[in-house]
Amino acid sequence: MPVIHTHVSVSTTPEQREALKTAYGKAITAVPGKTEEWLMCPFEDNMPIYFGGKDDRPAAYVEVNVMGSDVDRSVWESMSKQIMAALHEQLGVPADRTYIRYTATGDWGWNGGNF
Repeated sequence: MPVIHTHVSVSTTPEQREALKTAYGKAITAVPGKTEEWLMCPFEDNMPIYFGGKDDRPAAYVEVNVMGSDVDRSVWESMSKQIMAALHEQLGVPADRTYIRYTATGDWGWNGGNF
């Protein structure tokens, strides 16, 4: 039940979103028990994002949410590298203008109920 929600300041094409979704599908396997099969990837582009008080270069804010509570910090480190590399390759967003927020929770709703 992972979600990788991407907010970027630049425009995206369907092809770029597909490439990012594929990269995220590979990255999420760093979390034990998670696969692309349950991965949701919402994308929001053309968002005004000020970083360091300026909006003159591409920037991104990514939220990664997973069901569970015991995720090792090394997993997030691995995912940061992969997600930032994909954002730079596909959209030209530099790693030094990207924040990623990681959240793990034991509560997750789906299909009219909770897991």
